[in-house]
Parts: sequence; C-alpha cells; structure tokens
Amino acid sequence: VGQNSQLYLRMMWCAIKANPRVEGFLLMSSPVPQTIIIGAYIYFVTSLGPKLMENRKPFELRQIMAFYNFGVVALSVYMTYEFLMSGWATGYSFRCDLVDYSRSPTALRMVRTCWLYYFSKFIELLDTIFFVLRKKEGQITFLHVLHHSIMPWTWWFGVKFAAGGLGTFHALLNCIVHIIMYSYYGLCSLGPAYYKYLWWKKHMTSIQLVQFLMVTVHVGQIYFMDDCPYPYPVFIFIIWLYGSMFLILFLHFWYHAYTRGQRPPKTMKNGISKSKDH
Repeated sequence: VGQNSQLYLRMMWCAIKANPRVEGFLLMSSPVPQTIIIGAYIYFVTSLGPKLMENRKPFELRQIMAFYNFGVVALSVYMTYEFLMSGWATGYSFRCDLVDYSRSPTALRMVRTCWLYYFSKFIELLDTIFFVLRKKEGQITFLHVLHHSIMPWTWWFGVKFAAGGLGTFHALLNCIVHIIMYSYYGLCSLGPAYYKYLWWKKHMTSIQLVQFLMVTVHVGQIYFMDDCPYPYPVFIFIIWLYGSMFLILFLHFWYHAYTRGQRPPKTMKNGISKSKDH
C-alpha cells in the first residue's frame, strides 16, 4: 500500500508540475477543442467533403500542394533540430530518459518543441483534405483517417503531462522521416520534369519500416529494465502498441509487394503520390 501511495503521489506531483508550463499554449487548456476539431475533420473527410465534391470537378492544387509539402519539410527540419538540442543530442541516454519537469531552459525548450510537434499534426490534416478536394476518396482509408486523428488527440496528453523523456523519441524519428517523405511528395507535386529526381522512391517503405522498428524496440526496452520510474507507463504502452501495429502493416505490405514478387500499388498519378498514408 505504501509503494502504491508513493507512486500515486509522484504521478500527481508530475501532473501539477506539468500543467503550469503549458498554460497559454494554443489548444492546451482542455482536450475538448481538439476533440471538436478532430471530429469535424472526420466528418468532413468521410461524409460532407465527398458529398460536396460529388458533382464537381477535382481541384487542381499542384502549386498549393508543392508549397504545403515543402513547408512541412522546413517545419520538420526545425523540429528535428529542436528535439535534438533539447535532449536527444544533449544528454539523453536513449534508455530510461525521464521527463524533466523543471523550468530550466532546456526543459522548457523541450516543452515548446513537443507542443509544436503536437500542433503540426493539425497542419497534416490537410493531407486528407487535399485528397477530398482532388476526389481521391480511394486513398482516404480507415487507417489513414485513424492515424491522422489519433496522433494529435493522444499527443495532447503527452504535452500536458509528459513533455520530454523517452516518450518523445518516436516524435524525433517521425520528424526525420517526414523530411524525406514530404520532400518526395513535394517533388512529385512539381510535375513530370522532376520525376528523374525520385529514383529513391523504392526506399520509402524501407525507411518507414526502420522507423517503426526503432520506435518499437526503443520503447519496448522499458519492459526489460529493472527500474525505470517513468511517470506515465500507459503512454509508453500506447507508443509501443502503435509502433508495433504499423510495423506489422508495413511488413505485410513489404512481403506481398517485394518478397512474393507482386507489384506494389502505383505510387504516382498526375505527379502526386498515391500512397501518402504515413
């Protein structure tokens, strides 16, 4: 009973210490605003949007998408640098890295970076909205919508209560992968003249496989540590579950597309990636 009480008090202390540091940050006062936004997103991309576009011609969004994709690249580069400088390249051990709940410059830098990563997930909702406006409903799969919905919603709790530590490694990796992926999408959106620079598209699946494998192994190591007092183990379990799920899905794709010799789905049509489900 004593140990459980101490654990409870420690978690409450962490929550109290975490909350003031994100006061005034956009969308962080309550999970309700983000839930409304995500609910509206799901309704638009699965119902309202396709109905509005039913009797309309697809929008030509090549220039807008080029600007958007390269904008995400620039943002991902910045977030990668900030994640590195606020912990992952300045002291983290890549093992039991705990959340720093202090108000030190480095800890606050990590908090700001985590919030920016969280907010970037709302920007990336445009991926699906572009699908709707271009009448690419076939690409609006359940997993695509689930991914784009669950990431910002779960990250609200991460920023609110555990902004830093080993639970942010997957965000660092995701930023690095997005630099590569959105560079590819950006070049695709520029048109046929740039296709010659896309020789590396065959490595895209491998890159994502490595990402999910690294995430799963990194967070999974906590279950083999004798003592790692991470304040919110449920966050680690969610990250591990998410990484494992997508690792299995991408391994399944890899097996059928390459090992068995079956051709993978076409990756481009009209200069735009057709497999933009990341």
